[in-house]
Amino acid sequence: MSEMQKKLSNTFYSILSLPSTAMGFALSIQIAALSWLMRTKYNLDLHEIGFVWAAGPLAGIIGQPIVGLISDKVWFWNGRRRPFILIGGTIAALMLFALPNIDRISGFFGVSNIIVVAVFVALTLDLAINVSFNPTRAIIADVTPEGVPRTKGYTWMQTISGSFGVLAYALGAIFGNYFLIYFGVFLVLAFSLIPMFFIEEPRELISEVEKDSQSSTYSFEEFISILEPLYGFILLAIHFIISSFVKLSPDVNQYIIIWLLIVSLFFVLKTVVKKEDDKNDKFGIVSYKKVLAANSFSWIGVQTMFVYMIGYIEQKLNPSSPDETGQILSISFLILSAVGAILPAFVLEPITEKIGRVKTHLLCLAVMSLAYFGIVLMGTSSLIVWILMAVAGVGWAAIVSLPFAIMSEKVNKKRMGLFMGVFNLSVVLPQLFVSLVLGTFVQNAGNKNIIFIISAISLAVSALLWLMVHDSKVKTVSEKSFAKGH
Repeated sequence: MSEMQKKLSNTFYSILSLPSTAMGFALSIQIAALSWLMRTKYNLDLHEIGFVWAAGPLAGIIGQPIVGLISDKVWFWNGRRRPFILIGGTIAALMLFALPNIDRISGFFGVSNIIVVAVFVALTLDLAINVSFNPTRAIIADVTPEGVPRTKGYTWMQTISGSFGVLAYALGAIFGNYFLIYFGVFLVLAFSLIPMFFIEEPRELISEVEKDSQSSTYSFEEFISILEPLYGFILLAIHFIISSFVKLSPDVNQYIIIWLLIVSLFFVLKTVVKKEDDKNDKFGIVSYKKVLAANSFSWIGVQTMFVYMIGYIEQKLNPSSPDETGQILSISFLILSAVGAILPAFVLEPITEKIGRVKTHLLCLAVMSLAYFGIVLMGTSSLIVWILMAVAGVGWAAIVSLPFAIMSEKVNKKRMGLFMGVFNLSVVLPQLFVSLVLGTFVQNAGNKNIIFIISAISLAVSALLWLMVHDSKVKTVSEKSFAKGH
């Protein structure tokens, strides 16, 4: 083990953040360029763009829990998480290269429906990102002790990853999205491969809290119960998969969706009203499920904005060309990411030490919700939208950093990969809901303000749900003893 890893130096935290940065950069490219490419180059409608975006969440549903479970148990290439980071990073770089060449790929294979090829490329790209994202986050928990050092690991992860996200949107705004994509191919590959030579993974994970001293096995029924707050979202996903093969009348389809939305709300409410009991809760599952419920609504809010904001820009800001549309979009995401990059390590981490991570997180979500309502009421120019996107960045900074630190201290560390993978379902299932349920709704809405109204309400609901989550109170080992144990 290197000296910088033993001491948990800032250099080590920086290197530890690079694999996640690679995946974050790939995701930033996807956010900045996918809708733009589908709209301007391939002439897809908004609901068709939503269908392409749905490929990613579908990949996440399958990829993250499986990869998490496997990475908890295997050891090869001298690591538990390393192999998946190396493989996923390489595939992600290749798919980024394919993204602007979908038409050529379609022609080469003789596929007339370009949406099929677009979905395949998006699915493979997002599967690669999901294969790697889980291990890049789980490895931080593996090599850091609980408490402040681990929170520091995740806030540094977001600060560095977010900084490169800013770079991604800046490159898109200044040099164009094509330059951004090809630059990303090399960065994603380098940041996925090189850091793995400087991080030593522990062969055995140290138990740091009392629940880790208990048996780390659990039944299939217990595993299924973990997903309770997401049951409705899962049923919605299944419904849309089935309805793609079995055609239903619009009225019947709408009736089913309404009932499934009611089911979703029922299981969310059932989850959050349960009392947390650290003594009798075998794996901290009650707390964990509350985090799943609260986090899911955050991602309905941000994903609605990411996927459909282009429709708002086209209607409300009247850009003169597709290039100007892409520029406004890139600058908006650049500003959001800039704030999201600066705040975690330098602002949010000190605040969490004073008022706690959960309270800090819900306050940030409330600020983001208000910013989105502000866009609805005042977003008549790109300048105003950019100012309010900066305010919204407060929430984005929290969403991509604090939930991971909160979640990682509520579950059995020996199953961190699995729990991190299931936690990702609270991200990808809402994304799937946004892509499949909201796409046609947004497309048919006469006033595209509905995009930010949905986002704002979802984030406000998430903030309320986080009120039901308690901060963990754990006894942590010292950094010195943790390093010796590894």
